[in-house]
Amino acid sequence: MALKDKALDPNLKPDPELAAAVPGLRESDGTVSCAAAMRLAETKNTDPEAVGRTLDAMAVTLGRCQIGTFGYPGHAKGWTGAGLEARPVPDGLENALREAGGNDRSITCSDIWALASRFGLSRLHAGWLADRAGLKIRKCQLGAF
Repeated sequence: MALKDKALDPNLKPDPELAAAVPGLRESDGTVSCAAAMRLAETKNTDPEAVGRTLDAMAVTLGRCQIGTFGYPGHAKGWTGAGLEARPVPDGLENALREAGGNDRSITCSDIWALASRFGLSRLHAGWLADRAGLKIRKCQLGAF
């Protein structure tokens, strides 16, 4: 979900310590990449969602989603033009995706990250495969969707 589409609490305030780090994370287009936001959470030993809330409160848009779902200017998805369709799919991954998707056919970002690690794939490749399998990707660690 784009920041402009979120219904933010008008009383939402940025965490001062996290907010102080944001200017150094900004890309040339003003966004903060998801990877940089996750590193900030790790560095500050805080929950990634706290970083996401701070960025929301500061009206800073996330970009370059690690699983490819948003934030790639000129492309609908990050996997566009990445050549992922030519890469092999590890044995057992498609079954693992179906299992993780369950009856509601949805998968969390953290589940995609775990499967990427387990099967030796990039997060982007795993995100593309989840999308290709028809799974709805939900529950971003940063609260983006």
